Amino acid sequence: MLITASALYRDTGNFLRHQLVNIVLIVFFTSCVMAVISKVFMPSIEEVQLLGEEALSGATRGVIEIVQNMSPDQQKVLLQLSAAGTLSSLIGHALLLGGMLSLISIASSGKPVTALHALGSSCPNLLRLLSLTFLMMLSIQIGFMSLVVPGVLLSITLALAPMIITTERVGLVSAIYTSGQLGWSHIRLIAPVVSFWILAKLLVLLIASKLVILPPDLAIVFLDILSNFFSSILIIYLSRLYMLLKS
Repeated sequence: MLITASALYRDTGNFLRHQLVNIVLIVFFTSCVMAVISKVFMPSIEEVQLLGEEALSGATRGVIEIVQNMSPDQQKVLLQLSAAGTLSSLIGHALLLGGMLSLISIASSGKPVTALHALGSSCPNLLRLLSLTFLMMLSIQIGFMSLVVPGVLLSITLALAPMIITTERVGLVSAIYTSGQLGWSHIRLIAPVVSFWILAKLLVLLIASKLVILPPDLAIVFLDILSNFFSSILIIYLSRLYMLLKS
């Protein structure tokens, strides 16, 4: 069967329209969880301001030089800030993946489903999704840090791994390997939507610079909601693609 991008876009739009309330609730829940984790592990405002002053004063220097010239307390704050952001993003993305994949699976079978039901049904897969999300985030970040192109290619080739690991009940290595094969052979279908997702993430970063008028906690939740909503659209598209590839 010939799979076209226009058919996938249409299926994604239909699912988004029919399950919009459940999708918004899942996105809102995962965004709140991310905000709570960030709040718990984030350093105090005074420490962040101290770190910001050091980064601002060294704006013309390299990142490594700035870190080397920081005091031990400032380096500790930077490490805590990085760890809080990474942990928040890791857990949030695993919850979003689990909830969305369960929602798609149950809704596609014709059964009635709610956001709470989808999130509850995803619990058995959360640990595996958490491990997979960590490996994907690590490899993609390394790819973007070395050169942009490897990061983009890894984002494309690893895109189907969450659907494979939850549907086929295979291990991490097998899911990543299978995703790499499918992703590369169907790159024309995956590359445009992944590129859109990357551009959407950049748009969120651009919006973040304009939200200085909002309280920090409210701004963080709003940005997480926006980012997770874009990610949910990508998950729907990729899930539908994998369903068609299986059939």
